[in-house]
Amino acid sequence: MTAPLWISSDIELVTGGAASAPFEVTGSISIDTRTLQKGDLFVALKDQRDGHDFVEAAFKAGAAGALVSRPMPGGPVVQVEDVLDALTQLGIAARVRCGAHRTAVTGSAGKTSVKEMLAQIYRAFGPAHWNVKSFNNHWGVPLTLARMPEETQRAVFEIGMNTPGEIAPRSHMVRPHTGIVTCIAAAHLQGLGSVEGIAEEKANIFAGLEAGGTIILPADDKFLDYLSERARSFCPTGNVETFGTSPDATARIVAYETDGRTSRVDVEIVGRRVSVTLDAVGAHWAQNVAAALLAASQSGLSVTECAEALSGYAPPPGRGTSETLNLPEIGEITLIDDAYNANPASMRAALKGLAQRAGARRLAALGDMREIGDSSAEEHRNLAGPIVEAGVDGVFLAGAEMQHLSEALPRDLQQISAPTADELWNQLQKALRAGDVLLIKGSNASGMGRIADRLRQWSQPAGLGKMDGGSEGAARVS
Repeated sequence: MTAPLWISSDIELVTGGAASAPFEVTGSISIDTRTLQKGDLFVALKDQRDGHDFVEAAFKAGAAGALVSRPMPGGPVVQVEDVLDALTQLGIAARVRCGAHRTAVTGSAGKTSVKEMLAQIYRAFGPAHWNVKSFNNHWGVPLTLARMPEETQRAVFEIGMNTPGEIAPRSHMVRPHTGIVTCIAAAHLQGLGSVEGIAEEKANIFAGLEAGGTIILPADDKFLDYLSERARSFCPTGNVETFGTSPDATARIVAYETDGRTSRVDVEIVGRRVSVTLDAVGAHWAQNVAAALLAASQSGLSVTECAEALSGYAPPPGRGTSETLNLPEIGEITLIDDAYNANPASMRAALKGLAQRAGARRLAALGDMREIGDSSAEEHRNLAGPIVEAGVDGVFLAGAEMQHLSEALPRDLQQISAPTADELWNQLQKALRAGDVLLIKGSNASGMGRIADRLRQWSQPAGLGKMDGGSEGAARVS
């Protein structure tokens, strides 16, 4: 019989709270009654909404207990002074009691993909644990830790930020054995002010690195030396390894091939060459593969084992997934759903990937890139060149910032603009033809993901589209 994840007496001990009655958490930990399973512990976080308003619904859905900051009816609770602080203490206690090899990932782009790749590798070799979706912020990291079963052998944690000072505390929570920075690029400039500020904050992933841990950095990034120096200041006994196309990279990308639907990446790691096949297109995927293989090889697995486990990888929803949709009265189109998030670097990478797709026409439906700050207008205008280079036949733009791109595009390039993604839908729907390859991308707040969902609903029974990606009113960060 599987041991409970938590028992109420241990929750009391860890958090300093008081239980109204004994209970056992035979499931996991939930902050969302819509996805809560029987036996879960419901944590009444306060974010955009107050989780205490959902405690009654949690017990009706089968919650074993609840973590609260005031008396609540309906079932057994542990009452604490501050729910988020208590969740953080649970997370740290879960880490202390578990002997798992822990990997932490951050970066301006690619971190969710690398996290998902590592999760695929790790779960092929025993009990593994990882962030659900992109639960990588001030509540997502402690929640993920607190959910970690004691028998976990390998775990990977994505850590994100919006403003300075957010990554270091989460790194100290996780205490990773391996830390990864995927890349440094212009994202969250509104909160961090400059690319240099982004590099400084991302380097804080190594603030909690275990002594003698592994520091994994992008060999082709202009901030490589800076990141290495900062990492060593946090962990002088750390071992610096790199990935990329550089001849000096520990994990060196030696080949990338695609047939327009799948890709093959060849990576050489310390003299051993391995191949990985992916259900994804774009040279940027090779960087993710190299980072994931290098990190996984630090967890006691051979490079060959890691490559075999990773082959066949497909991106999660909204991260570059390719789907064939059969639209009524139109026919088949290829949807590239990359609508979960966007910054200038990831936009360019997605457009390069679109250029390698085969189809009657290549179309791009793009929404605003958010949180770029004072350079937003320039960064949006600068996408005109990559769009032309990708051979895009038509552009559909949503949002006020995308109007800067509209003004920079060649006049002979077909384009349609609308103030919002919802207002763009009807015009896009009318423009589609059989054989089209359509890329949809934008920051999550731009709403472009709803267009992808509508296309799925149009082509198949409603309810089979992408799941929503959040907890009750909680915000996500990158």
